[in-house]
Amino acid sequence: MRKFMIGVSLFLLLATVAVPAAALESMALPTGVLLYNPDKTYEGYTLIPPTGVKTCYLINMEGDVVHSWDLEYPPGLHGQLLENGNLLIAGVVTPKINQIGGHGGIVQEYTWDGKKVWEYKLYSKDMVQHHTFFRMPNGNTLILGWEAKSRDEGIAKGRNPNTVPKVVKYHGKDHTRFWVDFIREVNRNGETVWEWHAWDHIGTGYDKLDINYKLPEGVGGLYPNFDWTHFNTVGYIPETDQIILNSRNFAEFYLINHKTGKIEYRWGNPTAWDPKAKKPGWYDNGDQIVWGSHHANYIGNNHITIFDNGSSRATGPRSSAVEVDLKTGDIVWQYTSNNDSNFYSFRQGAVQRLANGNTLITSTDEGHIFEVTKDKEVVWDFVNPILFASKKKYTCVLTDREEAFKALGHDFMKNMVHRAYRYGKGYPAFKGRDLSVKRELAEGCPKFFKVYKMGAKLEVKAPEAAAESDSGDGPQMMHAY
Repeated sequence: MRKFMIGVSLFLLLATVAVPAAALESMALPTGVLLYNPDKTYEGYTLIPPTGVKTCYLINMEGDVVHSWDLEYPPGLHGQLLENGNLLIAGVVTPKINQIGGHGGIVQEYTWDGKKVWEYKLYSKDMVQHHTFFRMPNGNTLILGWEAKSRDEGIAKGRNPNTVPKVVKYHGKDHTRFWVDFIREVNRNGETVWEWHAWDHIGTGYDKLDINYKLPEGVGGLYPNFDWTHFNTVGYIPETDQIILNSRNFAEFYLINHKTGKIEYRWGNPTAWDPKAKKPGWYDNGDQIVWGSHHANYIGNNHITIFDNGSSRATGPRSSAVEVDLKTGDIVWQYTSNNDSNFYSFRQGAVQRLANGNTLITSTDEGHIFEVTKDKEVVWDFVNPILFASKKKYTCVLTDREEAFKALGHDFMKNMVHRAYRYGKGYPAFKGRDLSVKRELAEGCPKFFKVYKMGAKLEVKAPEAAAESDSGDGPQMMHAY
């Protein structure tokens, strides 16, 4: 084990020195918990549903499994632990109705012991659930879905026919229809009690969605054409009876009046609706604030957190966790890495504000989950070791580029996690539960945080010193945030 650790230490040291800091997150990483500062973390358990794997894990602060659920479907894309101890999680139903990222098809609820007690399936040739869901205080569930509209219907709604091809080939399939976002609220019996359709709010101006707003063709996939708005978040604010939505393509979040359906607030990209707003240009962000955003979440006090992917940003790709004051529209807190792109997820991602004021961030592409304080100090750091579409079930160190990338024909890591949640030790779901360690998440892998005491700082140490060290402390490095 000691030789293994020395080898890993030397590898990481060389990797850190030899490649630009901006590439660290995506080049080579050990997995599991890399840093743990118990004096500053929000103590609890983290819910992790690895992409493509039919298991959802609950891990402790050291990365050991204290509970898990076997799933009927791979996550589509995340899960939430309810106060009664049940797991609410979306699943990917196959064959896929379209080839747009975020495809799901079903939302299921499992008891703590793994018994399925509820499900809602939205999966047909013309409609499919995608990305997310939200359990409301009244027990109803908000479902985010796509509905198909023909190209001719889109043109009739005002889309410029010169900006949308008749056929788009993507992942070996022909796509000829718009996939338009809608929300469906269902009760416990699966009955629809409310719906909202983006299709009904097409137009120009602050409270409308411009059907001719589109991303550049170079963005790729179906984003510039048939995947028009690409919503990825749905939530609810009880105090104001508003629905929260977030659009990746428009790079905005919206507050929708639950009674009238009107768009009452939007933030992130004024160029999507205001003709006077300055559009991005060559290395100029213009008036656009966030890019490719995900997971807008209301945290109280008229504040919302959001994951700004920074994908296709004019001034260069760089992700950040952002807190916005709804009254002023100002960013009041923001976390990003010290080095450009050292923390970056082109797709997906999440931000959770914890009860002690810390923030849990999910950088999806790299399976990277970390906790930062209000002062932006990294106090817990984790890289998911579980792999999908791989000959191996897990890995201790992500080093093999061919093994790590190009999963299922896509250019992303095989250890992706769409969204993780931290639940405090006093969370009602844990009352009377056995939360003892059941097993290691990746059996036989070292606990790197015990070896590297200062994972958030880069300290170059001579290889000879690392080899001679008997303390087990090793070079103090993991991520140069």
